[in-house]
Amino acid sequence: MNTKRLAISLATVLAAGTCSVTASAEEGTFKVGICQLVQHVALDAATEGFKAALTEELGEDAVEFDEQNAQGDSNTCATIINGFTSEEVDLILANATAPLQAAASGTADIPILGTSITDYATALEISDWTGTVGGNISGTSDLAPLDQQAEMINELFPDSKTIALLYCSAEPNSQYQVDTVKGYLEELGKTCEYYAFSDSNDISAVCTSAAENSDVIYIPTDNTAASNTEIIDNICEPAGVPVVTGEEGICAGCGVATLSISYYDLGYTTGKMAAKILKDGEDISEMPVEFAPQVTKKYNPQNCEALGLEIPEGYEAIETE
Repeated sequence: MNTKRLAISLATVLAAGTCSVTASAEEGTFKVGICQLVQHVALDAATEGFKAALTEELGEDAVEFDEQNAQGDSNTCATIINGFTSEEVDLILANATAPLQAAASGTADIPILGTSITDYATALEISDWTGTVGGNISGTSDLAPLDQQAEMINELFPDSKTIALLYCSAEPNSQYQVDTVKGYLEELGKTCEYYAFSDSNDISAVCTSAAENSDVIYIPTDNTAASNTEIIDNICEPAGVPVVTGEEGICAGCGVATLSISYYDLGYTTGKMAAKILKDGEDISEMPVEFAPQVTKKYNPQNCEALGLEIPEGYEAIETE
């Protein structure tokens, strides 16, 4: 990602103020472009929730979705966004950080709603964050309280000393999460080490090193990890190292516990925001970023049984295949 280009584009966005819905709305049908970074359980659920809410609000015949998947590639995100701007869609849903950054660089006029974004200030390089992006951007955040995630690790593994922070270095919101949770864990007396992989090609080697040198592994809401849970599980379970995750989809694939949101509900909330913009004419520049309605402690029964772990009361079982 060209951060200089993003910063210049975002400055243009913020200076542009409000933006208008384009011509297709006048014909009775809104066209909404959806750019999803990669296919995995969490992002899929957010997209489905978004479409469900917007269809309920506008009617099935009043909205046309152009849904595209970037297959995890930032350059493809930019190509998809350029296509949406050429088509003059009425609104863009950017599902994950890379699509949001591409959309922010690609248009200052079309309303952009992000979802599955951990921290907008990090994603868009905003230094004076107030809760509202301004310009033509708003959306929802998938951030579950990181202090409570650290407390969960300590609750489940009070005798643990070394915590591996496993994440993709190419995802800025993953970096934000591990940096923040590291501080909370260190306050609880834990020693934390970063284990960053650049993409799916080196995840196996990095994960193996993490499993060999730590008592517990923590994985944030990371899209690359979410797409490679089988690899992680095949390393960590035989090694007897538990994995605590930032969201349910990763936990279902390779984890033992999570403090998670519902990504469907998050997408649904984003769809409600889209309806306010398209149907009610609400000014996106004044819409604060919203969060998931609730967070829930959950555990993976199969992985806990395999590792011989007993989960305390207050955790909800994840349904796994």
